[in-house]
Amino acid sequence: MDKHETPLKITAVRFLRSVKIFMSSEAGIKARWRLAGLVLLLCGINALNVVNSYVGRNFMTAIADRKTAEFIQQAIFYIGVFAASTVVAVIARFTEERLALLWREFLTRRAVKLYLADATYFHMGSSGQLTNPDQRIADDVRAFTITTLSFILMVFNSALTILAFSGVLWSISPLLFVVAVFYAACGSYLTITLGRPLIKLNYDQLDKEANFRSGLIQVRESAEAIMVANGEEQQNARLLQRLDEAIGNFRRITAINRNVGFFTTGYNWLIQIIPALIVAPAFIRGDVEFGVITQSSAAFALLVGAFSLIVTQFQSISNFAAVVARLSSLLEAFEQSHAPAVPSGIEIVEQDHLAFEHLTLLSSDGRTVLKDFSASVGVGTRVLITGPNQAAGAALFKAAARIPTAGSGRIIRPGPERTILFLPQQPYLMPGTLRQTLVRPDKADEMSDDRILHLLREFDLDVGQAGGLDKERDWDAVLSLREQQLLALVGIVLSGPRFVFLDRLNTTLGAEEFQKILQKLSACSIAYLNVGGTSAYEDLYDATLTCEQEGKWTWAVHPSRAWTH
Repeated sequence: MDKHETPLKITAVRFLRSVKIFMSSEAGIKARWRLAGLVLLLCGINALNVVNSYVGRNFMTAIADRKTAEFIQQAIFYIGVFAASTVVAVIARFTEERLALLWREFLTRRAVKLYLADATYFHMGSSGQLTNPDQRIADDVRAFTITTLSFILMVFNSALTILAFSGVLWSISPLLFVVAVFYAACGSYLTITLGRPLIKLNYDQLDKEANFRSGLIQVRESAEAIMVANGEEQQNARLLQRLDEAIGNFRRITAINRNVGFFTTGYNWLIQIIPALIVAPAFIRGDVEFGVITQSSAAFALLVGAFSLIVTQFQSISNFAAVVARLSSLLEAFEQSHAPAVPSGIEIVEQDHLAFEHLTLLSSDGRTVLKDFSASVGVGTRVLITGPNQAAGAALFKAAARIPTAGSGRIIRPGPERTILFLPQQPYLMPGTLRQTLVRPDKADEMSDDRILHLLREFDLDVGQAGGLDKERDWDAVLSLREQQLLALVGIVLSGPRFVFLDRLNTTLGAEEFQKILQKLSACSIAYLNVGGTSAYEDLYDATLTCEQEGKWTWAVHPSRAWTH
């Protein structure tokens, strides 16, 4: 499991809250109508089952009494009830699946929104407080919605069955009714006792399977690096270790399932013979018709099945309990991840300009890399961040980008409306079409193809000309690092932010090429702060921040522009 297990009470509260949120949403209005229809269909199924028990009784009695006309009439009734039951059952199943799909869509959209809000995905990953959130959102939400709805309907259907057949069974034999209740109670107790460990084992199995799958994905994504480093043996050992963990845990699951299976199989076999043992003597004495024996068997089986939900569905219930606990942990992680994973005394304030006030930054080992730095970057201002202490520039880049960084002081920066962008040395290019990668969704209709293609040619990129702007590609796989950086820069120019932070791009791009890029940014009135650059082209900068050892720094303002700090 995770580092701490969520208490059962909290899990139950979150489960009920999840249901309440769904039912009170816009999708919940549609769900209520479907649920009401489903309840009516289940009532219809149980009513048809009761009718079927009486038709079946008369049918078997007609056979025993050798009454041909009665046999034919009851056979027609039998077929009619079966046909009606089939239609109602299929429609009920269809409605249940559509209701589960509606719920899954709502929960998944909500989970994805929470996961991507306020950098939750980053804080959860850096803190390590939760394993495999991707699997929990994709697979566990699906299992949760389908299984929850199935169990709710199963419990409701069992309650209807108990109400419908208790009277039938009592009218046949009060003793048989008492035996059914006692038999189901004993069976449920013994099943819980034997199968209790399955809940934790099923919880662990989901994580171990996800760990093995994520290892395979990492091999695929790092195929070239593994080949260069001859890392096949290490990867083989790592994957086989994860496989062994999953198989070992599953062996324990199968051992407990075997023990539970011995009991439940015998339990289900006895259901078939107990009614005959009690009712057959009455038939032999001539007190009841022959059809009553078959009716009592059917009623007893249905009633015991309704009372024995834990026995018949224990494996599914244990899986469901594990899924609910995992989703409860996911919600808890969402709630806790809004706090930075690394304690930081840096205050970030959103305003319409960029400034640093008494900013001190620390490295991961606690060393001071930048001490008491203050400056204000005006609109259109071009800044070079250089010096022997490269860690200071990297830390300043991270702190300004809201990545948790140890230190103190204050950073004033524009809000998240893309008025300030950050381009790391290894840019992130979302897999998809070229248009999706370069153009914001809210600007897609405003950006012409000619402008996009013109910028691609201006940045010496031949992507887009062959496949067009709407061909799906995995850009990290098909482009070199240089091309990825250039493509990201095209996206920045199209977005038109007021400020952009560049991180050591000159180590990949050529000097003349990088100079051309800076001139383009300046021509578009985009202020840039270039981390790790050189002072070879002083006319491209209005100020230089030189980071020295032990957190010292110097600020040089070029005379071509007025500057305040």
